[in-house]
Amino acid sequence: MSMHWCSPRKKLYFALSPSYIHPDENFQGPEVIAGRIFSFPHSATWEFTSSDPIRSVFPLWLFYGLPMTVLRWVCTETGKEEVAPKIIYYTLRVLMFILSLVLEDWAIRELVPSRRQRRVAVVLVASSYVTWTYQTHTFSNSIETLLVTWSLQKSSLLASAILGFLITFGTFNRITFPAFLLAPGLYLVPHFFRKPLSLLIFTITAVLTALLAITIDTSFYQSLTLSNLLQHPTLTPLNSLLYNTSPSNLALHGTHPPYQHFFVNFPILLGPALLTLPFLPSPFPPPLPLTSALTGTLLLSFISHQETRFLLPAVPLLLSSLRLPISPLYTRYFLLIWLIFNAALGVLMGIYHQGGVIPTQLWLGQQNGLGLAEVLWWRTYSPPVWLLDGKGILTTDLMGMRIEKMMGMVAERVEMCDQRIGLVAPRSSVDLDAWMNGNGLIFDELWAHTQHVNLDDLDIGGDGIWATLERVIGRRGLVFWSVRKRCDKQEGD
Repeated sequence: MSMHWCSPRKKLYFALSPSYIHPDENFQGPEVIAGRIFSFPHSATWEFTSSDPIRSVFPLWLFYGLPMTVLRWVCTETGKEEVAPKIIYYTLRVLMFILSLVLEDWAIRELVPSRRQRRVAVVLVASSYVTWTYQTHTFSNSIETLLVTWSLQKSSLLASAILGFLITFGTFNRITFPAFLLAPGLYLVPHFFRKPLSLLIFTITAVLTALLAITIDTSFYQSLTLSNLLQHPTLTPLNSLLYNTSPSNLALHGTHPPYQHFFVNFPILLGPALLTLPFLPSPFPPPLPLTSALTGTLLLSFISHQETRFLLPAVPLLLSSLRLPISPLYTRYFLLIWLIFNAALGVLMGIYHQGGVIPTQLWLGQQNGLGLAEVLWWRTYSPPVWLLDGKGILTTDLMGMRIEKMMGMVAERVEMCDQRIGLVAPRSSVDLDAWMNGNGLIFDELWAHTQHVNLDDLDIGGDGIWATLERVIGRRGLVFWSVRKRCDKQEGD
């Protein structure tokens, strides 16, 4: 396999490409922390505003708050008034790239004892589009992946202390984290019986880390008083567990069949790597990475809401467990298919997927004198509000609203000739074309980003495969219009 596909430069390229895989990569972390540290106007989701918040800020402060604080200190020391959101955004992407490059690669090398198999594992993980894209984005799942791989390392007194910290930290980061360690944890039982001091150190470190996390969460969501800590502490992992084990709550986010993870999500993440499963060795007990990946996925399959990114921790663990075919010919065919699969998904998810949302919002935050009090976003992912750099522009997310209702809202906001409103929508929304040629409105195109594909715009059942691809790919791009009322009959002719 060409080392080009495994090079850090390629991974850095994808890290700096502003694709937008899922809104949670912003709203479950950077949006809230940037708003607190830099006082940017921001949008806090229900996970933070609920009376029983389910999102801990303890891991967020370490992964996002610390680098943001350093940036603010550097800015102050160099005499600059403020740090531009663009600098913050790309700093976090570079940080995730470095953490993934150093920690994940290092952990994989430690997990695989065989030198030959280690080389295969490192190459497969490094050439996976999941590593290029998901792992370089600010997902809590990306952090969970790093924590799982490091929690599976060998035990010692120092490792017991680190493990106690990692398990508690990982649980506060995502309540799904223990699922990947439950079965591997059984391997530690004999070790702790032989070395009770390791168990003591593990327990003390875990408890102290939990107390620190509870203190930080209580301070963030309430006020840091002894009464709140003792009588009303904010226990975000418990709140998350109770919320995510309620079928009525999960129904609000979409429910999936129990086979979704194994038969839908794994093929999306691993593609042709699943073809090597028949070549897996069958020792007993099975290797730790394989045990963690399969049992973790099995446990998560009992939860009815099953998104693809929930399986991110399983990807490097499974890839490090696979064996290539013995036949050199089959190996070459497999690697060719593997490269094609990851190149295609890497370009789609790492460059084009909702790729215009972040650049458009950054562009808007740098503009002055547009005369826009509000911007409507239609058929896109929710835009990060903090990237507007405090411009005070109201951001209204219309999601997939019917076009008649959406245009009605536009018309209501430009009833007077001196009124303007911003509208952001994919160019592939062809039903918008008819509204641009009449209805008494003028659409002035101010900005467009061509590297944007909206997969939610696919309508293969209605338009057919080729017509859909021609529209979504051929008319790719995200456009920013300034919309105003047509007050002069000659205007725009």
